[in-house]
Amino acid sequence: MAAMTRALAHPNIALVKYWGKQDKAGNMPATPNLSITLSELCAKTRVSDSDQFEFQLNGQLVDDLKVKTLVDSMTQEFNLPPMRIESSNNFPTSAGLASSAAGFAALVTAIDAHCQLGMNQALRSEWARRGSASAARSVCGGFVALVPPDWQAQSLAPSKHWPLEVVIAITSHDAKGVSSTDGMERSRLTSPFYNQWVRSAGDDYAEASAAIAERDFAQLASVAELSCLKMHSLMLTSRPALSYWKPASLACMDRVRELRNSGEAVFFTIDAGPQIKAVCLPESADQVAKALADVPGVREILRCPLGEGARVIDD
Repeated sequence: MAAMTRALAHPNIALVKYWGKQDKAGNMPATPNLSITLSELCAKTRVSDSDQFEFQLNGQLVDDLKVKTLVDSMTQEFNLPPMRIESSNNFPTSAGLASSAAGFAALVTAIDAHCQLGMNQALRSEWARRGSASAARSVCGGFVALVPPDWQAQSLAPSKHWPLEVVIAITSHDAKGVSSTDGMERSRLTSPFYNQWVRSAGDDYAEASAAIAERDFAQLASVAELSCLKMHSLMLTSRPALSYWKPASLACMDRVRELRNSGEAVFFTIDAGPQIKAVCLPESADQVAKALADVPGVREILRCPLGEGARVIDD
């Protein structure tokens, strides 16, 4: 066993969303979902030998129940020794940018390599899902599906299949007030539209998968925005209602529509947070970034091509 092992994983952006779980204990989503893995943004995790469990996030000692629960489960399953875990993100944490997805994917990848467990990608995806369902997708790169019955991430296509770019408009650096886990359960229990959301998700997934296979941007834009807005409709119709948006979030959505109407190849998607992800063809990225930077309330613009899956790194 090496004295120290480092791994890196990127966040992923769901184009066909899930919001709600069929099995909370196994962290299994209620609906099939599909994402793209980003580059540039990343979580880096270092695992080292220790006398007792310790977890640091962005340089601060943190008592994180989800991390502790996952590590305890892996320790019991594989008879692992105590470890010190140090994780850091180069982008806002718990702010709707899938920091937990990247973090858990990097964590499982680092533990697997450090302890020489010999997991394949499917098994790493399954263990990452136990920490955060969307983390299963960050184990893979490019275009990724998370579907029944086993809920292990599957690669639909590598990033080179269709080199899209994602322009992210940061409207807040604050952590969200209601976690995704709590928000999903609230919507599942109280939204009158939850059952229809579950029933319609398979059609959205099939349409998006076909659009990716054919590289049909207009079709992907249509179904991705529909899935996004249906998910946020669930949030808004929960009791009490959930809204993760800022005024600038709505303004950015309008700006993306204006850009598309003027001929730019772009669509928006938003997760459980106020940040807008504008997915576009590379030739539209400069114009999209400039237009979103001019929206009042936008604090920062990030640009990300598609990226690869979780992996061990040297530094």
